[in-house]
Amino acid sequence: MATQAEKGIAFRALHARTDAFIIPNPWDPGTARLLQQEGFEALATTSAGYAFSVGRRDNQIGRDEMLAHVRAIVAASDLPVSADLENGYGDDFATVAETYRLAAACGLAGASIEDATQRTDEPLYEIARAADRVRAAVEAVRALPFPFTLTARAENFLVGRPDLNDAIRRLQAYQEAGADVLYAPGLARREDIAAVVSSVDRPVNVIMGLRGADLSLAELSVLGVKRVSIGSALSRAALGAFLRAAREMREHGTFSFTDDAVPFAEITGRF
Repeated sequence: MATQAEKGIAFRALHARTDAFIIPNPWDPGTARLLQQEGFEALATTSAGYAFSVGRRDNQIGRDEMLAHVRAIVAASDLPVSADLENGYGDDFATVAETYRLAAACGLAGASIEDATQRTDEPLYEIARAADRVRAAVEAVRALPFPFTLTARAENFLVGRPDLNDAIRRLQAYQEAGADVLYAPGLARREDIAAVVSSVDRPVNVIMGLRGADLSLAELSVLGVKRVSIGSALSRAALGAFLRAAREMREHGTFSFTDDAVPFAEITGRF
């Protein structure tokens, strides 16, 4: 079993490669183990995927429950794990810093911080305050005895404020605040992704699995992207299969969905 320091070093090194790598998002320990078996080199949690698995919406999980979930994902795999910690679970800098200290204690190699407020009247923190929140998280993780990769997210495109120039200004401010990786979820157009990559000098994460975002890993590498995540897409794909099966049984009284199910012996053998 790799140590946390070894995982932190290995995770940081993935971002220094010439080509992009995929960091898939399990939503429970079982899917974390399966993704490791499929040969991926790192994992990222998904706040939405986990929320769906316990019957809630995204952004309805508190910090303690999310950290317990993160700890379970870390324990299920020997891969470096980066956690989706939403906006750090607090407006004030002290709470943000404490969140990332607690997160590091879970065995993580990295985590993200968003600039979304979770308030409908003002969905994004003002840029200077958002950058100071990133700085608080950076200061907390820089005190660790190993490299902890902090990803700063500009949430413009997910909160109904699809202003590319503002997203870039935000990412540049988060870069100056010390973030290791930059991320504006929701970008789908090739030219928008290229604009972000060319505007910063840190590794850029891009999410695929959203409608309209269908570039391949090779195409994203050409654009200079370093990391590709998929958010809740795997969990939604699984839930899609579940709902189709449920509807088949309810509406037709048939069970053909089992033709596509993983054989019992195979999945048992994997665990």
